[in-house]
Amino acid sequence: MTATFLLIRHAAHVHLDRLLSGRLPGVPLSDAGRRQAERLAARLAGDRIDTVVCSPLDRTRATAEAIASACGVAVETMDALIEIDMGDWTGRAIGDFGDDPAWNAWNAARATARIPGGESMGEAQARIVGALGELATREDGKRVAVVSHSDMIRAGVAHVLGLSLDHLLRFDVAPASVTRVVWGEWGARLLTLNETEC
Repeated sequence: MTATFLLIRHAAHVHLDRLLSGRLPGVPLSDAGRRQAERLAARLAGDRIDTVVCSPLDRTRATAEAIASACGVAVETMDALIEIDMGDWTGRAIGDFGDDPAWNAWNAARATARIPGGESMGEAQARIVGALGELATREDGKRVAVVSHSDMIRAGVAHVLGLSLDHLLRFDVAPASVTRVVWGEWGARLLTLNETEC
């Protein structure tokens, strides 16, 4: 059993770098994000993608649909790929946190911190690792585009590398970026990280 995953962060959305969208419904791609998704889809059209799977949120679905259309495949949603549950922080402006102790703990100690009323990073990591393991079994020998969210992809990469969740912010996962991973019953290997247009 071996599958190749293209872990893709959704393209830029209307709240990017301003609000913690979390699982808010109705958060579309921005105009720039729609252009990013189209360019990404054109880049991946020659990549022989067999399956496109995504988080159920609007921004991931729109990105996935652009890729699927370019590659001639359908889109499947998978609840386990959804964004981290931001709990009480959902919809909050990033600039409003100031010296909030819970926010500081979240950014300094992801391995042990929990979002108030929301999810821990460990729970989010368990979701994406479980989803990728399930997909690797189901899509043996295939190339799968997995469209999800920045911290979810970071959590998957941390698992592959054996990296502490406390160190998630040591690498970037940019909007519309591609991170390639080979996943099998023998383990997993990171091939590329945060491929972007530039």
